[in-house]
Amino acid sequence: MADGTSSPKNDWLTMTAVSALACILQDVLHEGLGHGVTAWLSGAHQITMSTVALQSDIETRWVSANGTLVNLAAAFVLWLILLRPRRCGPVTYYFLVLALAGNLFTGTGYFLFSGVANFGDWKQVIAGLQPYWAWRVGLIVLGAATYYASMLLVGAKLRPFQGREPRTLRWVCWTPYFTDGVLAGTAALFSPLGLFYMIASALPSTLGANSGLLGLPSMMCRGEHKEEGVVIPRSVPWIVAGAIASAVFIVVLGRGITWSR
Repeated sequence: MADGTSSPKNDWLTMTAVSALACILQDVLHEGLGHGVTAWLSGAHQITMSTVALQSDIETRWVSANGTLVNLAAAFVLWLILLRPRRCGPVTYYFLVLALAGNLFTGTGYFLFSGVANFGDWKQVIAGLQPYWAWRVGLIVLGAATYYASMLLVGAKLRPFQGREPRTLRWVCWTPYFTDGVLAGTAALFSPLGLFYMIASALPSTLGANSGLLGLPSMMCRGEHKEEGVVIPRSVPWIVAGAIASAVFIVVLGRGITWSR
């Protein structure tokens, strides 16, 4: 902890780069490993993967469901890794927590989003099931309960970065939120699916799913916190990796990649 009138500050550029990498990981897991691989193994002859959607010539409940299920499985693996946080430095730890948050919030948020909006992956999963209204209510209840539990878990993992000043925690939580929104929205502009998918899919799935990051500072700042938080230092390798990955995500994956057989 620094003495005098000033305290060490988190490096905003590193936080932004780490946020972008965590967002990209979550998206690729959801669209690629979840929807894409499942469609391919289910017999699809052509699939097109972009940042906003996975298109294939085959549609099953498993193809629709596995994007969410892969995110939740990834969150479980990340949680296991974070059980021993002393093995990694502050930047790596911050990345792991943001990756945990992105996968948890997307996974649990999709239940709530599809139940309320009657749109998205889990609308396809429950299509044809009766009584349909009961399945939608079930998704809403499941989504609300698991999303709140996810906020508690992510908040506990972000506690080392809290610090004594409330604004420190706001920067820690809000930087990834707005970074993810800008990154997803920019990549969606390149999508061949058109502007509708940016408005109806990319922004709601990113800004809506990650809205828990906006509420975490208020949830975590109840009571006085007397200790300085862990500082996120400048890391050139993370910044370079974030810049390269963001460029590929926007220009290449944003336009969509097609596989055929």
